[in-house]
Amino acid sequence: MPDNVTSLFRSTAAHSPSMAALTRESDGAGPVDFCIPCNPYFPTPAMFEEMAARLRDIITYYPSSADTITAELCSLLQLPPQCVAMGNGSTELITWIDHLLVRESLAVPVPTFGRWTDQPMETGKRVDMFPLQESSGFALDLAQYAEFIRARGTRVAVICNPNNPDGGFLHKHAVVQFMDAMADLDLVVIDESFLEFADAENEPSVVQEAMLRPNVIVLRSLGKNFGLHGIRFGYLVANPALAGRVRSMLPKWNLNSFAEHVVFMLKEHGAEYAQSLHQVRRDRMDMSGQLSSLPGLTVYPSQGNFLFVRLPVGAEGTVVRDRLLTEHRILVRECGNKIGSSSRFLRLVVRPQVDVRRLVTGLEQVLYGTSRRGAAVSEQATGTAYSSGTAAVDRLVSQTNGAGTRGLAQAAGAGMPLPAAASAPAVGPGGGMPVPAAAGLPQPEPQPVPQEAPRPQPVPVPQPVPVPQPVPVPQPQPQQFPQPAAYPEPAPQPAPAAPPLAPAAAFAAPAPAPAPTQVPPATGPTPPGVPARGGLTAAQVRGTDGLSMAPATGWPGAQSWPDAAGMGQAAG
Repeated sequence: MPDNVTSLFRSTAAHSPSMAALTRESDGAGPVDFCIPCNPYFPTPAMFEEMAARLRDIITYYPSSADTITAELCSLLQLPPQCVAMGNGSTELITWIDHLLVRESLAVPVPTFGRWTDQPMETGKRVDMFPLQESSGFALDLAQYAEFIRARGTRVAVICNPNNPDGGFLHKHAVVQFMDAMADLDLVVIDESFLEFADAENEPSVVQEAMLRPNVIVLRSLGKNFGLHGIRFGYLVANPALAGRVRSMLPKWNLNSFAEHVVFMLKEHGAEYAQSLHQVRRDRMDMSGQLSSLPGLTVYPSQGNFLFVRLPVGAEGTVVRDRLLTEHRILVRECGNKIGSSSRFLRLVVRPQVDVRRLVTGLEQVLYGTSRRGAAVSEQATGTAYSSGTAAVDRLVSQTNGAGTRGLAQAAGAGMPLPAAASAPAVGPGGGMPVPAAAGLPQPEPQPVPQEAPRPQPVPVPQPVPVPQPVPVPQPQPQQFPQPAAYPEPAPQPAPAAPPLAPAAAFAAPAPAPAPTQVPPATGPTPPGVPARGGLTAAQVRGTDGLSMAPATGWPGAQSWPDAAGMGQAAG
């Protein structure tokens, strides 16, 4: 593959170039894809042949309305249609969630899917980023995350389960308790886009619980688990008020004819789909073992259809990515442009064993040469090591403390002082994961801030020091999550702040430094204890006509289909 194809990575801000772009710039044949997280075993060859035979009709005529397609999907998932909204990919739904339901601020652990940080900043919201620590295998501690949300006063919380790019997994009981403890927020979003690849729990999805709560949305993808990213379809599940609010804003034909055709053919292929998920989980275990055998390469536990790896000391991700592509025709996802990550990390999609052997051989040659006596790739950068053009996002973060474009305008017009930490990147434990210090995140053991501090002195640049050899991170154990309080009832007077999820002694943080002045929102924050605007109480939802809870025991009319969480096995 010619060297010039790697130049495509320099022009992308927060993603890799498309496969179509790479193919156009090469000799017409695309690389082996370890970048785009698709299911490699579904659709089956027979299904592709069926779609090819219908191609003329599919692309010639209008699709049915979104209501028709949604009704068919809901009959398959055993979900009430009034609780579901289908979108042209999960990113369309994220965009509408931001526009309609995020009024002032959003909290999200990082690193994560880039649209959860970029989208609200583009519309002027404050984004409170909670750094996942490399020293703990990037596991999300929900109690600490809740304390962070309370300290920042955030109004919307996001959890990705499993998380992208590290594949970290949260058990269902912990997620439900977090949802209940955050009942006073405007919104809680649980992004389950990759959950159907998980096997740590039989029924890990919280879609049934979300429908009974006034401020919870569960987001799910179809393109990833069905292996059809190009079709662009996904859906959300929430109580009728929230789902209806999003659904009312979507165009009548926001879903295309390919999406309709796939949804209507799924009920005939449940057994093949269940088998494909089973095979991906087996491949994930095998691939993790093969990669872990490479000297100095750290592989983190994952429940997604991808693995998050840290390169050996001395290896720089952009060089490894480019050489794998040009010398071995292998495409990988280098994660230097993910906030909270660096160029020392790759996300590698789970693929069949024959492809994994090719990847391992390519990594051996790129990283170690033929002698394996040392890394053949030298470190090229210091600091954040953001490698491929996140200038727009990084500028928003560093100059506005996560406040987005509205904060940027205020900084320019009113001379908003920048946090002192914005001048130097913060490095997470282990020395390998730079975290944008200007994201307004509480750091461990912060130094006291004087009331009248003099102008900060330039921070000396530390000299490079040897980094200890990384060691494999053990599997995270299920968290002991404290019992949350019951749903608070609205009161005439302002309710006190909700209690923390864990004893203060365990996660208490010192009083944060004064935050930069923010432009006041058009409307005040939702008072604690009051359901989100436009939401319903659990009692109201239970009394809604047609909202009878369906048992998650199978998909109607197709005994071989997995349950709504995708965890069931094929019958017989």
